[in-house]
Amino acid sequence: MTEGGTTLEFTPTWIVAVVCTFIVVISLAVERLLHYLGKAIDEAEEPEAAVRSPAEDQRRINSMCIPEHLTEEWLPCKKEDESESAAATKHFVASSFSFFAGGGGGSRRLLAEAAGNSCKEGKVPILSTTALHHLHIFIFVLACVHVAFSALTILFGSAKIRQWKHWEDAVSKQDLDPENAKGGRLIHVQDHDFIKNRFQGMGRNSYIFGLVHSFFKQFYGSVSKSDYITLRAGFIMTHCRGSPKFNFHKYMMRALEADFKKVVGISWYLWIFVVIFLLLNVAGWHAYFWIAFVPFGLLLAVGTKLEHIITKLAHEVAEKHVAVTGDLVVQPSDDLFWFHKPKLVLFLIHIILFQNSFELAFIFFIWLQYKFDSCIMGKVGYIIPRLILGAFVQFVCSYSTLPLYALVTQMGSQFNKAVFEEHVQVGLVGWAKQAKKNTVLRKAAANGESSTTHHAAGHSEDSSSPPPRPAPLAAAFQMAKLAKKENSSSNGDQGGEIVGYDSGTATAAASSHGPHKSS
Repeated sequence: MTEGGTTLEFTPTWIVAVVCTFIVVISLAVERLLHYLGKAIDEAEEPEAAVRSPAEDQRRINSMCIPEHLTEEWLPCKKEDESESAAATKHFVASSFSFFAGGGGGSRRLLAEAAGNSCKEGKVPILSTTALHHLHIFIFVLACVHVAFSALTILFGSAKIRQWKHWEDAVSKQDLDPENAKGGRLIHVQDHDFIKNRFQGMGRNSYIFGLVHSFFKQFYGSVSKSDYITLRAGFIMTHCRGSPKFNFHKYMMRALEADFKKVVGISWYLWIFVVIFLLLNVAGWHAYFWIAFVPFGLLLAVGTKLEHIITKLAHEVAEKHVAVTGDLVVQPSDDLFWFHKPKLVLFLIHIILFQNSFELAFIFFIWLQYKFDSCIMGKVGYIIPRLILGAFVQFVCSYSTLPLYALVTQMGSQFNKAVFEEHVQVGLVGWAKQAKKNTVLRKAAANGESSTTHHAAGHSEDSSSPPPRPAPLAAAFQMAKLAKKENSSSNGDQGGEIVGYDSGTATAAASSHGPHKSS
């Protein structure tokens, strides 16, 4: 084991996993600390702290020593490959130090630290300075690749969803045109295109065939015009009945933009996957080849489930009705989704994108750091399928799965705050806080009354019914209209928006108007 110069190729995977865990835990702890105390920290001191922290972590890790025999197992490359890659490693280590350490000064500092070994005889540092430096580079590359690929996925997915805008425009004009209104016509259910495409044919009487049809449907014409119009009608009739101006497409785009903020981040649970993947990268296991099938399989499962939800909605309508007046109306419900949680789909898409980013980031990093023929890269026969799977997952997720998610997840029992314009959200949040303050003040005033007045008031309440209170959604509707009216001069009128959402802001704002039932 070369002092200070051992690379990740010949560093035991369990050591890399342990050190990566240490780095991530420290980073997350510092991030949370800065989040809560950032405003209290002098801005002039923050850059200095950011520079000192990595150096302190590096010295702390380098000072940890373990018995040398523990470094002989769980290696990414076999020991007989070490001499063959020694010359290439020396060249690439020097060049990487020079490039990533910020010039000659940083390179000399790292190499100087690499030359020292404070461990006792028979022990070695848990991780060499070279390997630690390479691990830092890989984490940085992984974060960059994940952000870039997530942005591309959202960009291409949004482009696909924008193609549906002419459907929204067409159905909006039809709803507002009295000559085209179908409210008085009785139409046989089987004559609707939505039923023809989703209920009739293969999968009508078999659950298995229905899943097979949904599996292949995600690859061609995953969302048709009839799908969009029917699901749009179901959402509007459930959540904003009587609002013909509601722009469902605009709401869907706002909801997707809000979800993007969650997808582009690297949550703590995703770092668990990184640690596990680094641990399993043992020579001869070909773990990364098999891991490449994880996002691939999840992607197909998610796409099949989303398609099958649309098919299930068609079956429910076709089995309950023979003929309907006007358009078909499906019933959104959380029961359609896995574990009754529509947001679970976003969680799985987050995992899919991150694991796919990990696969491609690792190949990219090893290629630049150790060259393509490095032993840690693996055989070409294992690399090419990983690249093909990665490209396939990225393409299908962008053009099929993400647009499906944007539409189908609106079929849950609730909807999110993206239903409001941003200025209306701000107004409702402020209104909710004021409503809570008013509630507290009223309770305090009531408790301060004399016991005689209190009993009299209690007797009066028992003998007479309380005055009628507006429903929570109705109260939220009034507040949203007023908030929108106050901002109409600068933001323009956005008629037809609905109010009330699952995050609880509207509910909190309306709580002062009386008790309510959650949806």
